[in-house]
Amino acid sequence: MYHQPSTGSWRVAAESPHRSAVLYALGEMTQTVRARGDDVTVALWGPKDGAWQVFDAPQGKAATASLPGPSEPPNEPSRLAERMADRRHQVLMAGLSKAGLYDLTREDTAALQELVERLDEPTVRRVAHWLAASGEEGASV
Repeated sequence: MYHQPSTGSWRVAAESPHRSAVLYALGEMTQTVRARGDDVTVALWGPKDGAWQVFDAPQGKAATASLPGPSEPPNEPSRLAERMADRRHQVLMAGLSKAGLYDLTREDTAALQELVERLDEPTVRRVAHWLAASGEEGASV
């Protein structure tokens, strides 16, 4: 789960029966959020003895105090647009990391945001594929 300071709530970040898959997803998400210049707080939850338990709790936050529950209905069009933009951003960040680019400057971040806003999903995936392929070629040299 990750904490969203803007809403003051916890949200599910990744679900899998395998802990390594969840840890990988949390790492990628954390890298993406930090690349945007935001702070991120995560808590790793999982089953133990038939109940859910927090395994890695964030320091200074009570993870159990504000578990996500039913909320007011979101504004669908803007929420969907935000989710799709976030998705395009994550796809591009994954491509950049596979190409070996981790530390982005402000100019890089601005250019990335411009791509996210202007490109559609298939084009973003193609660009990310090119970046990943360039990283694989560089690794074999």
